[in-house]
Amino acid sequence: MFAVEVRDRIMIGHSLPDPFFGPAQNMHGATFVVDVAFFRETMTKQNVVVDIGAALDTLAAVLKPLKYQNLDTLPQFKGVLTTTEFLAHHIFGEMAKAAKSGALGEDGKGLTKIRVTLHETDLARAWFEGPLT
Repeated sequence: MFAVEVRDRIMIGHSLPDPFFGPAQNMHGATFVVDVAFFRETMTKQNVVVDIGAALDTLAAVLKPLKYQNLDTLPQFKGVLTTTEFLAHHIFGEMAKAAKSGALGEDGKGLTKIRVTLHETDLARAWFEGPLT
């Protein structure tokens, strides 16, 4: 299995209003380093997994609506606990849609899976990985 991984970051504000989250129930900020890995069984005729420039541009476009936002106020997240795991899954969904729509070029249509990792700190991270079907 071949893979290419790209990275960006987002700063967000949110709260996690459930006693499970202790002090994180209150409004707080987070800066996530976001890694997206693209996988395929065989390389393209150019010996790549995907165009890295297109992958970086697509990731930036997917993250742009989240950057510097209070997630609690975004309609798509109303009533949702926007945990690190949830956000990894959300970003995966947007990256998968982009791959299927051609945003990553024709090479993106041959990907078999994507993994999105959000590094919350240097000590903790969460990811979502799934197939592109």
